[in-house]
Amino acid sequence: MAGSSDLLSAAEAAALTTGARAVEQDTLRQTFAERGYLSDEASEQRRYRAAYLAAMQTRDEDEVQLFFAPTYACNFDCAYCYQTEYAHDGGYARTEVIAAFYAYVEQSFAGRKKYVTLFGGEPLLTSASAQAGLAALVDGAAARHLDLAVVTNGYNLCEALPVLTRAHLREIQVTIDGLAALHDARRPLKGGGSTFARVVAGVDETLARNLAVNLRVVVDRDNLAGLPELARFAIARGWTTSPHFKTQLGRNYELHTCQAQASRLYSRLELHEALLDLARAHPEVLELHRPAFSVTRYLAEHGKLPAPLFDSCPGCKSEWAFDASGRIYACTATVGKADESLGTFFPAVRLQEEKVAKWQDRDVLAIAECKNCPVQLACGGGCAAVAKHKTGRLHGPDCRPIRELLGLGAALYLDQGVHRE
Repeated sequence: MAGSSDLLSAAEAAALTTGARAVEQDTLRQTFAERGYLSDEASEQRRYRAAYLAAMQTRDEDEVQLFFAPTYACNFDCAYCYQTEYAHDGGYARTEVIAAFYAYVEQSFAGRKKYVTLFGGEPLLTSASAQAGLAALVDGAAARHLDLAVVTNGYNLCEALPVLTRAHLREIQVTIDGLAALHDARRPLKGGGSTFARVVAGVDETLARNLAVNLRVVVDRDNLAGLPELARFAIARGWTTSPHFKTQLGRNYELHTCQAQASRLYSRLELHEALLDLARAHPEVLELHRPAFSVTRYLAEHGKLPAPLFDSCPGCKSEWAFDASGRIYACTATVGKADESLGTFFPAVRLQEEKVAKWQDRDVLAIAECKNCPVQLACGGGCAAVAKHKTGRLHGPDCRPIRELLGLGAALYLDQGVHRE
């Protein structure tokens, strides 16, 4: 709980593990006590409790991200879509549902910092009903001075920007999975057809307007090798030097009914091992994206550890999700699954408080497997939706290979000498 971090030299590691001379042990013991690695149990428990209470207060005061899925219809036929078997009528949220959503937001999140993120399906469709619904969503956010973010496949982004910019846009998240041939094979139009060029044009136009782009790459064994080419493309296009451009890697993994071909998937550790090899062979990859490797990138960039992570699941805390059927969900991993619904905001407001409480109570103190885990405060218990999918328990663990990730990250980011804070 001291927040200290050190890299040991080989001699120091040997002194700890191979029965070094007493004087070496005593010197290390004194250093470790000064750095906070050695402490009595009572004072450590006090510090742990104080840090936990501070984290819970921060969580309760955090800005809330309110996802709204106005449709589960989509113009893409992505190879890894986890919503493929969702039941939907293909329609777009009606204006009365949108009005009810904003009324619920005003009442239930009064006094909280918040913003709205459009999700899907694909929120930027071109039918008349979609155009009317999008305008109502954008204007509703603008009228309430709420920031707006959009998660889109990017195909209709250029055409939608004049409407979207009627509200204050926080960011546009767009997915590109590689250069044209690779991207189009993974993310074609329904019925077939290229999407790459139009998505790239949407990114170009968004950045040209000085609006934030969050470029997401969904990676698995089929496309990871194409990341250096995509990095060089983004660099040449000037994206990576824009102050409005950032990236994320989304690991393609099994969720709900997707992934008939599970052999294409990486485990979390396998992916980061592959990323380390790729970054060493192609340093330009790091200009596009710097993987976190748990807390290692933060440590390298800030010279200190981040705050302890008592809870890595934002569901029903700093994240909620809503859809055009009037249902309320905990997060984007559950939105659209009727059996995961926590209640409704339309046609009537009904919230299942017991279900909500289970989400809100979940943290490393509530998960039995986390209580004595030495890396609990770097893991935070993982994703609740994934834990439930794996274990059948919302309060089950979604374990992360923290030790291994730290080692990989240290090899990439911390091999220029010993870092101390």
